[in-house]
This record gives sequence, C-alpha cells and structure tokens, in this order.
Amino acid sequence: VQLQASGGGLVQAGGSLRLSCAAPRSIFSVFSAYDMAWYRQAPGKERESVASITVGRRTDYSDSVKGRFTISRDNSKKIVYLQMNSLKSEDTSVYYCNTIPPSEKWGQGTQVTVSS
Repeated sequence: VQLQASGGGLVQAGGSLRLSCAAPRSIFSVFSAYDMAWYRQAPGKERESVASITVGRRTDYSDSVKGRFTISRDNSKKIVYLQMNSLKSEDTSVYYCNTIPPSEKWGQGTQVTVSS
C-alpha cells in the first residue's frame, strides 16, 4: 500500500503547515480499519514515527513533537492529516504516512523545510 503525502513546503521557524495523506483506492473499503501514522526521515537519519492515530482515534506523539503537532483522520474522505505548529529547524525532514505496522511500500513523502 502506497499512501501519498502532500502539503509540505518551506516555512519559517514558528510557522505552521498541514500535511495530508490520501489512501489509494485499493484500501478505500478498509481504510477505517487501519491504525495510521506519520513518519519522517531527515538526511543521514533513520525514519521515525512522530504521530499515530488508532481506528478508535486514540493519538500518540513522539516527545519531539508533542504539544505542537496534531494528527487526525477523516474516514469518509480516506485522508489522514498532520497539523504542524510552532515548527522548528529540527523538524526539517521528508514526511511520510503509512499504516501501523508500516507497509513495505512507502509513498514518495513530502518535503518540509523549516528555515531559522
């Protein structure tokens, strides 16, 4: 399953972005049954999970983004969102979404660059 992330861009430190992740048609009928997560990978670093949301809409965040990022899902539109506020230069990464556990096939991701 390859989910396509979008909404990245260049933003100044302290700014906000909202990322979107659209599910492919192949999982439309079962999208609501998947726990979902946003991941990110900075150059030279391993990919890490930053936010997750269960089918019951329970959310969890990494310590590095807690209080600044909010994950949500719209099952009717088959979309997962990541609202990112108070962005920092260390948030600069390529952001991906995937199921939990993650599918072997990753989408292209969307680049987020935060300038200080």
